[in-house]
Amino acid sequence: MPRIRSAIDLEELPSPSTLCKAFNRLDMAVWRVLLNLSVTSLPTNGVAGIDASGFDRSHASKHYTERTKLTIQQLKVTLLVDTKSNTIIDLHVTTTRKHDSQIAPSLIKRNTGKVAILLGDKGYDDQKVRTLALATGIRPLIKHREFSSLQKAWNARLDADLYGQRSQNETVNSRLKRRHGAFVRSRLWWKQFRELVIKCIVHNLERSLAISHEGGEFP
Repeated sequence: MPRIRSAIDLEELPSPSTLCKAFNRLDMAVWRVLLNLSVTSLPTNGVAGIDASGFDRSHASKHYTERTKLTIQQLKVTLLVDTKSNTIIDLHVTTTRKHDSQIAPSLIKRNTGKVAILLGDKGYDDQKVRTLALATGIRPLIKHREFSSLQKAWNARLDADLYGQRSQNETVNSRLKRRHGAFVRSRLWWKQFRELVIKCIVHNLERSLAISHEGGEFP
């Protein structure tokens, strides 16, 4: 990552494999601890949005992929974002087409005590998700799929201002891809997961620096 090398004034690596070997030695649990630590220096309000986005598993130009009719399989990345500081609290990564309602429970269980209100779109409309959230002390503010007039009425009674904060997820997803790339360079799936966690950690560190500079923003 050229930007990281520039930040620590490192013109070149001692060996091309130096970072790769260090990268391989660190388990996913270590990267999750580092992600948790990157959140501690940021102001949070307990209101978190959950949303998924796709990241390409290979960096290839659209012109090339269209000409060769090449299909790039994507990673499904679900981010749990604090709406006050746009901090990435947690993430879930999968190579399958797992439904949103099947992903949410693991994020809820891992972040009990960190989240008070969970904002989600209709993709997370599942009674099991709502029951689990309530059981762990989280208020689920999730839109219902409108199959009946009753569900339409429930959606109409949602706190519009509070639910509207879910748009911060789209802001974070866009910023993450714009600043750090909408793809992963690693070829192995377990390295791809770790690479995405690093992107989230760097994002949180940038948010911390921006907030510490009197609420300034990075371009």
